Amino acid sequence: MTDTTPAPARTEITVDGVRLNYRLEGEGPQTVVLINGLADDLDTWAYQVPDLLAAGYRVLSFDNRGIGASDTPAGPYTTARMAADAKGLVDALGLTDFHLLGVSMGGMIAQEYALAYPQDLASLTLACTYAAPGPFCSRMFAFWGDLAPKLGVPFVMRDVSLWAFTVPFFEERTDEAAEFEAGMAQLTMPVEAYLAQLHAIQVHDTTARLAEITVPTLVLAGEEDILIPVRLSRRLHEGIAGSQFVTVPGGHASLWESPEPFNAAVLAFLQSRQS
Repeated sequence: MTDTTPAPARTEITVDGVRLNYRLEGEGPQTVVLINGLADDLDTWAYQVPDLLAAGYRVLSFDNRGIGASDTPAGPYTTARMAADAKGLVDALGLTDFHLLGVSMGGMIAQEYALAYPQDLASLTLACTYAAPGPFCSRMFAFWGDLAPKLGVPFVMRDVSLWAFTVPFFEERTDEAAEFEAGMAQLTMPVEAYLAQLHAIQVHDTTARLAEITVPTLVLAGEEDILIPVRLSRRLHEGIAGSQFVTVPGGHASLWESPEPFNAAVLAFLQSRQS
């Protein structure tokens, strides 16, 4: 039977002069706040939100500055600036003692959030992300930055899709692969906004501050991630005392390619943190 329940309405809150588009769902006693990656809007979490709601959590998702229905102020952006955006949003909504989950760029933003506002957090999950890009990722991101002004963001995102999924995904799930490629190719994000977000992941570096993260933390990686190599996620884990580390099937886009094991790992960690 087709689910005809309408999606929750999107709502806006202005934080430091920037309108942020958000969606708050569920009635659970604990809230999970989700932060998206580069060039991804709040629908990034389409495969996670239903499982989180079914497990009894309230869920907040939102568009970072520069994407979706949120404002696109002039850049460049930083992960600390976007963490401050998230702080303004949760404060306006009256959310405290919540679980924070960020993927890729969202995981970098979540690191800055945990460093600046640890009192807000019940737990921290950092998925498919790093403390610093290092020489490999830095070269890849510079390449994207060179391509986007010349060929457009949709062209770059078509390339990103090849890095984000595994070979078996393209071989065995051809219809899904084509659907994701088509979605990325239709992205309407302005070049200036893309470059502003790209700058944030290029300059992000929490390496020297990881020891200051005291929130219970899970570092999660797609076991075949070649966009942000697993070794970088493992270094992130090693820098955060007491953090847990887990890999799930799939690559950088494991939350889309392998949502069931991704969600199971996240929920197991969240439930272990319940008081």
